[in-house]
Amino acid sequence: MASDAGAIALAERVLGILDEGGFSATYKFALFTAILDLCIEKTTIHGAPPETLTTRQLAEKVVELYWNHVTPYGTCGTLRQGGGHGEQATIVRRIEEARTRWADGQTETLHRARQKHELEFGRLVTDVEWTLIQMPIPRLQKLGRDEDRFLYEYNWTEDIRRSTVTGCAGTTASEFDNRLLLRPGVAEQLVRLNGILRPLFYREWAAMVARMNQLPEAELERFLFGSERTPLNAVRNPLRDLQDNRCFYCEERITGPADVDHFIPWSRYPDDGLDNLVAAHPKCNNSKRDFLAAADHVEHWKARGRRRATEFAALATDACWPRDTDRTKAVAKAIYSRLPDGAKLWIAPSSFGPNDRSRILDLLQDW
Repeated sequence: MASDAGAIALAERVLGILDEGGFSATYKFALFTAILDLCIEKTTIHGAPPETLTTRQLAEKVVELYWNHVTPYGTCGTLRQGGGHGEQATIVRRIEEARTRWADGQTETLHRARQKHELEFGRLVTDVEWTLIQMPIPRLQKLGRDEDRFLYEYNWTEDIRRSTVTGCAGTTASEFDNRLLLRPGVAEQLVRLNGILRPLFYREWAAMVARMNQLPEAELERFLFGSERTPLNAVRNPLRDLQDNRCFYCEERITGPADVDHFIPWSRYPDDGLDNLVAAHPKCNNSKRDFLAAADHVEHWKARGRRRATEFAALATDACWPRDTDRTKAVAKAIYSRLPDGAKLWIAPSSFGPNDRSRILDLLQDW
């Protein structure tokens, strides 16, 4: 386990990069957030974060992060996120163009677009990957003119050609090394700092977008990163049926409208995967908010996933809804395993219990 001093030192260096004015687009926030997300979701079954990431993984994550940003913001249209002379940032423009081409009423979510336009979506990711390789990845660790590779090492130079990279993502052979080799301890420290860095990235990202578009910051962060950006109506009633029309948390019958809650809170990691969604009474959902659920709820969550695995698979297909059980479990393990000993976990409205880490990790390990 990395020391507190090491995590604080890393946070200070990250803050230094964020404060540096050498970026004309929001790419630094997207890339930092993508690295953070991947360190969490690539956690192994034993709780260890990854040692390497790939440019392809980062490109897929960056597309995911920007996907909802290109929907119109009121009467302002698509918000500008960088580029010189008032132009749109290249990655954002390409995603916007793709969404416009695919505007057929069936691709409003990233998952549906990926399923219905698989080949075109792959080309979009390749375009984004090339842009990341050219600029943001080499520039992210620069403070002024000096590069300090304190986060990761990479094995290409500024004169790299696209043809060298394309074979790596396509069908032809390529000698391009698309790995980012994370520095020792960095992934562990980033996962531990998730609760601090994520809201900071979102706030600073929204502030930069506000400045670029000459808009007030109020509501922009919610528009860019809020959990409600993906409508959950398609799975609300099916989740109630899977839970025998009972609230996931108190297990009483749901007699009125049901909320759909993110079991692992959206504020800790944005996961709309089916396994992470539960139907709940509004009172229970509003009480739980961004708290992590206690061990009894984790056991119930695991039991639901096992007992209803076939129904979940069918629902994911019928609703064309994303479901990656391994990723959801990895995120849960990464977050729960790094809670401090004194953390309080949510049990019920106005009721909290101790962090029973060993029991929770045993449950997640055995899922």
